[in-house]
Amino acid sequence: MTISKENKKVLLLITIAYLFSVAVRLIWVYQFHGYEPFIFNSQFMINTNDGYGFAEGARDLLAGFHQNGDLSPMETAISQLTYFFAKILPLSLETIIFYMPVALGSLIVVPIILISYSLKRLDVGFIAALLASIAWSYYNRTMAGYYDTDMLNIVLPIFLLWSLVWAINTNHDKFLLITALDILAYRWWYPQSIALESAFFGLILAYALIFDRKNLFNFKLLAIMLFAMLMTSELIRLPIVMALYFIFKNKNLDKYVYYILAAAVVTFFVTGGLDPIVLRLKLYIFKDSVNATQAGLGLHFFTVMQTVREAGHVEFSEFASRISGSVPAFILSVGGYIWLSYRYRVMLLALPLIGLGFLAESGGLRFTIYAVVPLAFGAAFVIAELANKMPSHVTQYATLFIGSFLVLFPNILHVKEYQVPTVFNKEEVVMLDDLKKKTSRGDYVVSWWDYGYPLRYYSDVFTLIDGAKHEGDVNFPVSYILSKPQDAAAKMARLDVEYDAKGIKISEENSKKSEANRTKVSSNIEEMTKASGFKDTNDFLTALESGAKINMAKKTKDIYLYLPYRMLSIYPTITLFSNLDLMSGSRYADPLFLMAQATNEDEHSIYLQNGIAINKASAKVKFGDKELPINRFIKTGYLQNGKLSIETKQLSSMGGVNVIYMASYGQFLILDEATYNSTFIQLFVLENYDKNLFEAVQLSPYAKIYKLKI
Repeated sequence: MTISKENKKVLLLITIAYLFSVAVRLIWVYQFHGYEPFIFNSQFMINTNDGYGFAEGARDLLAGFHQNGDLSPMETAISQLTYFFAKILPLSLETIIFYMPVALGSLIVVPIILISYSLKRLDVGFIAALLASIAWSYYNRTMAGYYDTDMLNIVLPIFLLWSLVWAINTNHDKFLLITALDILAYRWWYPQSIALESAFFGLILAYALIFDRKNLFNFKLLAIMLFAMLMTSELIRLPIVMALYFIFKNKNLDKYVYYILAAAVVTFFVTGGLDPIVLRLKLYIFKDSVNATQAGLGLHFFTVMQTVREAGHVEFSEFASRISGSVPAFILSVGGYIWLSYRYRVMLLALPLIGLGFLAESGGLRFTIYAVVPLAFGAAFVIAELANKMPSHVTQYATLFIGSFLVLFPNILHVKEYQVPTVFNKEEVVMLDDLKKKTSRGDYVVSWWDYGYPLRYYSDVFTLIDGAKHEGDVNFPVSYILSKPQDAAAKMARLDVEYDAKGIKISEENSKKSEANRTKVSSNIEEMTKASGFKDTNDFLTALESGAKINMAKKTKDIYLYLPYRMLSIYPTITLFSNLDLMSGSRYADPLFLMAQATNEDEHSIYLQNGIAINKASAKVKFGDKELPINRFIKTGYLQNGKLSIETKQLSSMGGVNVIYMASYGQFLILDEATYNSTFIQLFVLENYDKNLFEAVQLSPYAKIYKLKI
């Protein structure tokens, strides 16, 4: 089969754009080549926490087994695809997960150029492919080491956009099947894709009813899209859409198209097509800081979405820069997209992507990635149109080059400056690898949810919370463990782990029972409350903290606490989840925790960041409009032998605040008494652990690991 000259040109442009995207993503690799803190087992480590969850799934698929209840995501598409690559490629799992975003994320150029081919504007598509492939937010989430679903989360919907554009432009039956298969692939990769799929469906419906209602092809397209979008297994949807494709190819059956579309609408709603859309809106748009459980004791818990930066408000300058590289480029892109859509009406199909991208203004920065491609088309269209108006080939090419350079340069500059670190450094991973040798697969490691996935990947243990399991009810006990005194924390750790293990067994048993016969389980904290004979969780917690007799769970699992230095900066966020009245939902007063570095010092005071000052003569700390006496001043530092040295001065007997100067880190901590006595501060900062409750396993400046004795 011979390839036409035009198709050769398309392939050449795709190849150049793809290699450009890959080359830009290798800048980070070049910058940190040979940098040992980012390398483990002779390969760079990844730089996204969630990636370790998927890597765990791939690891267990390669091993051929996992433990029940260990939350290994072996069924996810990304883990399965990684497993496939690991089986066919002569590369280590670590190498594959590091470079997969580079290889797959760069595929974005393919549908972009194919869309432009449909418009007969390859000049626009090539520039758009170069820009979109390295645009600020798209690069951030598809760079080397960013092993997450984002590597295809935009590629697949742009392929879907391509198939819809070609379907509308050509009315060829093959694009009915291609569109359906695009939807199946997108849903397999990213189960939350239903919202964007539905938006595309709505636009096709509007187009058909307003502009082309007599064209039966449009209603065939709508019907096959709906059946591909059903909330059922791919194994059910695939044969349905294949059968529909052959039915629609038979023109003698065209009289049944409207009946098939009606059946598709009914089936879509019956299978719960709108449920996930409503759920996503609740998570990202209608956010509450405290959620109440509806059954049992009606406990209230703090919601995690209030603490996730990617779900927070974004300033316009950052919003614009993340989409187009700079505010001027963004304005050019928006104007260009409007112009492009006026000239090529089919490009209005990209509106759902822009709409999702603009949700970033209220829903969080994670959404900006969706608007990158359509607005890259906008910028490229303006550049190409200006070039076409130039009087000669020389000036045309000069305009294309200069215009492309101006929109690409801010993004390349961002890539050069975006020197994001790996999730953990080598020293931390060596500790976790060593911990794996000390533990069994059924042991638990307690830490904050940010570190759940890496802990499981490197140490092959159970965790209580992670990047997917971090609702308020499961975060509460871990927050409590880290922020309360050691005795109460130790008891809570034992209780929460044993109730978690019990819950796993109940879940296994329930999976074998009918819905009516399944055992109902409340949150662990509610189960603890009831088991101890309390009807008010506040009374249970008071008893736990006072040392009163409560119903302690029998020890069946070994438990370790993983306390990294990096947790210090998020300690105030951690406390939010346990610093509230669970019965009423009302928040308690925030604990005092200030962390700052010194900016200056003279004979009278030490000046810290954020306007904080320590008066040496009066032994007081001033911050904001407050000036409080210093109770204890503690200086810590690591000696040459790696041991922690601690010097303590009692300055006031009248209470006040505690100041800890962590000399080896150059950090000052200003703490109230409750925070000072918290398990995290005592065990990590001061290594002052109750030897009846804990045993030190590994102590380093990067992290401390303790084993629970009770």
